[in-house]
Amino acid sequence: MRERDDPGTIGRRVQRLRVERGLTQRQLAEPVYTPAYISTLESGRVRPSDDALRHLAERLGVAFDELAGGHSARLVTGLRLRLTEARRTLAVGEAEAAAGQYAELLVEAEANHLAAEQSAALLGLGECALETGELVAGRQYFERAEECLADAPLPARVPALRGRAVAHYLAGELRYAVYLLETTLDELNRGGLHDPDALLLLYASAIGPYMDMGAHARAAQAAEFALALAPRSDDPALVARMHRSVARTLVAEGRLAEADASLAKAAELYRNLQIRTELANCHWMRGYVYAQDGQLERAEAELREALGMLSAKRAALYSSQVTVELADVLHRRGRSDEAAALLHDVLGHLSPERGAVHSAAAHRLLGIIAEDARRTEDAEEHYVRALSLLERAGAAGDLADLCRLLGDLLRRTGRVEAALDAYRTGLGHRTAPGTTTLGPAPAQPPL
Repeated sequence: MRERDDPGTIGRRVQRLRVERGLTQRQLAEPVYTPAYISTLESGRVRPSDDALRHLAERLGVAFDELAGGHSARLVTGLRLRLTEARRTLAVGEAEAAAGQYAELLVEAEANHLAAEQSAALLGLGECALETGELVAGRQYFERAEECLADAPLPARVPALRGRAVAHYLAGELRYAVYLLETTLDELNRGGLHDPDALLLLYASAIGPYMDMGAHARAAQAAEFALALAPRSDDPALVARMHRSVARTLVAEGRLAEADASLAKAAELYRNLQIRTELANCHWMRGYVYAQDGQLERAEAELREALGMLSAKRAALYSSQVTVELADVLHRRGRSDEAAALLHDVLGHLSPERGAVHSAAAHRLLGIIAEDARRTEDAEEHYVRALSLLERAGAAGDLADLCRLLGDLLRRTGRVEAALDAYRTGLGHRTAPGTTTLGPAPAQPPL
């Protein structure tokens, strides 16, 4: 929400503009206001309403923002055009160049006290940081963007809130990411703030954390709401992102053809918009779908396409995540040595604070490869490392599977009690997926 100057500053500005245009107080006031009101306003003794300022702006031939805050329409429009250019730069995969543009725009917006433009520049910097894997910096940008809009309605703050949640999600803090998204959804729906774009953005963003936590029913419900909201959105990029997220729930339900169709819709929208990052993510997700369907050759082709696009844009974190999934496909195709080499290389780019779920997946696969090669100690070490990462992240679904692998290994090596402990841990995470870490579902939108 744009800040207004104090009554005295506005009054002096109105008087200066009136005199420059050769208008009397009566000519400026009529037909809605009186000369006495204009005199009081110019002396700074009354705070004009928005309606009064709109009337005066029209009579004086200036923009409302210029009269209320002293910012020329040309300055604001110029900043907004350059923000659009920065978004375009980010969309084609030039995150570092876009960050430079956003940084310059932020300085100008701050100098002119333009809160909305400050927030937009900070959001852009946050998105750039997510692209390059700088999760702490990204989270801080999103927090600052939210502060700029502290007085704005909640729907206006949703992109910043969603950005914070994604930063926590990528850092492996699944529960907190879900908390942020669900709290915001609850506040929107209970407060009657049914903004389609805001709700669609939040529901689509919640699908990934839900799936990783094993809360498949809640993920499917979020996908259902997102699909219902999509026709009401005017943002094609947001609709495309939703289709990509929804595909994850369709895969989990075994509806692979529908998942592929959803991804095809997303990819077509991204091609038309020329948003390379999201298009790369569509190739990534399609590779995952093909891998689940056993079409390993097609899966490898899609994942390599995604990896090439993301690597060219220096999206280090996303590239590392795709590499883990590509290694899984290579292992299943009988190329375990090639898969292991990729995994050892990529682990240097992942950590408990940066890609914990995929780091755990890399250790899990290395454990399987070591076990196949009868390197029992190496396998156990990788499984234990993966277990620690998944417990920290709260990824219940993956934890249950890993406990089974570890339990089987311990049982084969004669450590029956330790194996039973591992199985019990896994069963604890499988009893009620999602309910051990999530509270009641948020209020639902009126669909």
